[in-house]
Amino acid sequence: MSDPNCVFCKIARGEIPAKKIYDDNDVMAFHDIRPQAPVHFLLVPKAHIPTLYDAQPANQAALGKMLGLAGRLAREAGATDGFRTIINNGRVGHQEVYHVHMHVLGGPEPLGPMLHRK
Repeated sequence: MSDPNCVFCKIARGEIPAKKIYDDNDVMAFHDIRPQAPVHFLLVPKAHIPTLYDAQPANQAALGKMLGLAGRLAREAGATDGFRTIINNGRVGHQEVYHVHMHVLGGPEPLGPMLHRK
């Protein structure tokens, strides 16, 4: 299912251009428009899943495929010595686009701590 107003659904339908690095029937990967690291792309399911709270058993294959592709695509993009995956979920998790997506970040230098410790 697709949401006519969702930016990631529009990218998946080809209505908004993106610098794609992977695309199949279930998922796609494309470069982040505001990269936070030398390697920064998003993996998204093509089905519209607003948050992980909304994920259903029928979504498991696509969500698993995202994890399964992350390493290969990160390495191909230049993150050869490690990378980080981030899925923000909901308001407290700072989710900006309400379509499940996984950030993959990496590069030649260490990324630093994920969260600042108090």
